[in-house]
Amino acid sequence: MPTHFEGSRAEKRTLDTFIKLTRCVNSVLAELSARQTFGDLTPSQFAVLEALYHLGSMTQGEISQKLLKSGSNMTTVIDNLERDGFVRRERDETDRRVIYVHLTKTGTGKIEAVLPNHVGALVEIFGALSPSEQETLGELCKKLGKGKELA
Repeated sequence: MPTHFEGSRAEKRTLDTFIKLTRCVNSVLAELSARQTFGDLTPSQFAVLEALYHLGSMTQGEISQKLLKSGSNMTTVIDNLERDGFVRRERDETDRRVIYVHLTKTGTGKIEAVLPNHVGALVEIFGALSPSEQETLGELCKKLGKGKELA
């Protein structure tokens, strides 16, 4: 559905593109949710476990930056993951203000159990695009996400 905004051609094009992008992301997330690819985890919990699984231990601030989530949101998510035994927190020995979040064996088992189904669903969903279209979309998203840094 195109925008009915009464602005300049550039404003209307930009708003229309933003609406399409937002609906696309929401549609993919809804499909992943319907397929229960996160298992019994929330999308944020899944994202934290996946980040720790692929990138290793990080501070809570680093996790927040990677996932583009607020620090207060990450505190709640990590509190719940710690409660369930999926992660553990550990203070840095040289700077007690720094707290690292580590994936536990239970957390590793959890993400390894859930990740294949999640990736399989993504492959199916993105199958609507050809491989070259997926690569183009990836490059365009990266360019847009970096914004004026690339201009």
